[in-house]
Amino acid sequence: MKKQFNQPVKYVAYSHDHPDHASGGEVFADTAIFVAHTRAKEVIVAEKRPTAVPNITFSDNMTIELGGKKVELHYVGRNHSDNTLVAHFPAERVIFTVDWIPVQGLPFRDMNDTYFEEWIEGLKRVEQMDFDILAPGHGRLGKKDDVRAFRGYMEDLHRATLEAVRAGKSIEQAKADVTLEKYKDWGAYQAFRPLNIEFMYGHVKSHWRPSVPPAPAASGAPKGN
Repeated sequence: MKKQFNQPVKYVAYSHDHPDHASGGEVFADTAIFVAHTRAKEVIVAEKRPTAVPNITFSDNMTIELGGKKVELHYVGRNHSDNTLVAHFPAERVIFTVDWIPVQGLPFRDMNDTYFEEWIEGLKRVEQMDFDILAPGHGRLGKKDDVRAFRGYMEDLHRATLEAVRAGKSIEQAKADVTLEKYKDWGAYQAFRPLNIEFMYGHVKSHWRPSVPPAPAASGAPKGN
């Protein structure tokens, strides 16, 4: 940063509270203002994360302007955490969506700290944003079509796992039968597909209730007029 800009860091925005993305902020503490979602600060403080505590928090949207540039920070709901932000650079037509919108890749392992239904709604909100370049924080850059494609994966994962649960399959049977072959060329398909199914199987089981046919009328019950 010294070589590229030769300017002090004025703002540090935490994408979310997870330690692999929020730790180490204290190296900028002499010059920077730290920004995060309100719930991110709550977790950073409560769990004593090794980083600088945010100075400014917000719950919905915030705009930062510096040196003739602007970044818009948006909260689009719970997804990979309950405090993940989307950073939108309107002039550059770029959005930064670390950890929760991979480009042609599967979600990380067993999708810990996930809020599935809100994740889907957040993806739809991102699809409505005005941008050309998607920066996922891990892996290659993408575009808006990659957001739609990832939502398709998540919906297919849910649909296929729900069908397995309805058929009475065990979690091991589901991991064997839910192949999601359409996505076999995506990143981490072999490693993460079974773990994604483990998450979704538990999620579906906790929300799904088998339909129960209505009980037959009691014998000798009075008939209506």
